[in-house]
Amino acid sequence: MEGKGIERRYMERAIELAKKGEGAVNPNPLVGAVIVKDGRIIGEGYHARYGEAHAERNAIASLKEPAEGADLYVTLEPCCHYGKTPPCTEAILEQKIGRVIIGSRDPNPKVAGKGAAILRSAGVCVEQDFMREECDSLNRVFFHYITNKTPYVVMKYAMTADGKIATRTGESRWITGEESRQYVQVLRRKYMGILAGIGTVLADDPMLNVRIGGRSPVRIICDSRLRLPQNSKIVESAEEYRTIVAYAQGSEADRERLRRAGIELICCPDEKMQVDLKKLMCCLGEQGIDSVLLEGGGILNESALRARIVQELQVFVAPKLFGGMTGKTPVSGIGVEHPEEAFPLALQDVRRIGEDLLLEYRMVKPADRKE
Repeated sequence: MEGKGIERRYMERAIELAKKGEGAVNPNPLVGAVIVKDGRIIGEGYHARYGEAHAERNAIASLKEPAEGADLYVTLEPCCHYGKTPPCTEAILEQKIGRVIIGSRDPNPKVAGKGAAILRSAGVCVEQDFMREECDSLNRVFFHYITNKTPYVVMKYAMTADGKIATRTGESRWITGEESRQYVQVLRRKYMGILAGIGTVLADDPMLNVRIGGRSPVRIICDSRLRLPQNSKIVESAEEYRTIVAYAQGSEADRERLRRAGIELICCPDEKMQVDLKKLMCCLGEQGIDSVLLEGGGILNESALRARIVQELQVFVAPKLFGGMTGKTPVSGIGVEHPEEAFPLALQDVRRIGEDLLLEYRMVKPADRKE
């Protein structure tokens, strides 16, 4: 048996491999696997694309020698059910692997402890929760989606050091530097959907696609009254990029106009005849959209926070000041009356990207607050 130090390096390699599947495996989890025998890595793999072989099977396919008696390091509990691919537990047993070291436990009811139990009952030594925190961090999206059936929502915005997302005249290009704008393209490729409001579309006429190669997200526009212009880039490119418009009211002529352009429509009004964001998230979850990058303005951001659909924030802070009392802020509305009513955040990471700072926060649920 290896020492814990070298074992950590094997699992770290599995985590590194798992990350290679970002943006390609949704709504499946990111998984990496490493097979070790006599102190040597003899096979490794990761889940590369949705519908294709899982990490364990790819690792086995890479073997250059028999894996009998070897150790398998895998970031997530091996699956034990037939889906788009056969169970990984079967492949592990066929190879006569002697020991399986698992990082994360799989909350999917089809797996949830059953994979480990099958291996143990067949005589395989199974160790769970090894580097669990690091492995769990790979799949915040998957864990949320599989347990809640709604997308994991990441609110992203860029602001100046004095908290403005636009000048008093409404101009916002560009607040951050080129490096940050390139990183946003990476974020768009990572998540399955991108959500914006009609105000952003009318003001900026964005494409909301990925410009660095790879999969573009499903574009989702909140447009309560179906005001999306026919000559907007969103409408004109709807045949190329899957596009959904969520609305609350609108004429049959407007609905037909957007359908002819290739746009899908979701009607989900609230009592004020605005888009009900909670209902929208349920509809998106039913369509297999496991994650959404929210690139809204202050109005949509405020609505999303009030609806409590946000799990994470990615905040870019640029080293500049706009000043003034009328510049737009990331979260509009009337705001809270008292400090204790604030939406609490937990800081996860701080990074420098070019001349900007990227602050990563997790939303703190009411139940998580320390009284």
